[in-house]
Amino acid sequence: MCMDHSVVCKCGRRDASFNFRNEVMPPETIEALYCPECSEGTLFDHKTMIVDNGWLIKYDMEVAGLYSSRLPASEKEKLSPELLFDEGYITWRGVYPGDHIDSAREREELATLAKVNPKKYFTEMKTWAIERMTRLKDDGWRKAHEG
Repeated sequence: MCMDHSVVCKCGRRDASFNFRNEVMPPETIEALYCPECSEGTLFDHKTMIVDNGWLIKYDMEVAGLYSSRLPASEKEKLSPELLFDEGYITWRGVYPGDHIDSAREREELATLAKVNPKKYFTEMKTWAIERMTRLKDDGWRKAHEG
């Protein structure tokens, strides 16, 4: 089970929804979020931060450490911002901030085709998914490179 939480960036103009895999880590593990605009000039600290296409997530690694006993034994020793993000413990809801909204809208546009021509719908949905992930990889989103 994944819990979804929304976090507002430091400048207050944007927000992002996060998934917390199996609720291993609490929302307080996110110390700060910086959108591409407010991340400019922010010093990057590899010990506490992850960068994804201009967005910075600053984790409170002390809080993460307190909850690390909930991690699988093989991951406890590797506790890092990369582990938290890439293994889905605290990561975007979707591939990028707002992806869950954009992808739902895009799928909905294709859904009307399912009633009219199910075979074409399946083909179009498959093409959409492949092209979308290729575009997101090209755009530099970290989670688009998974798998």
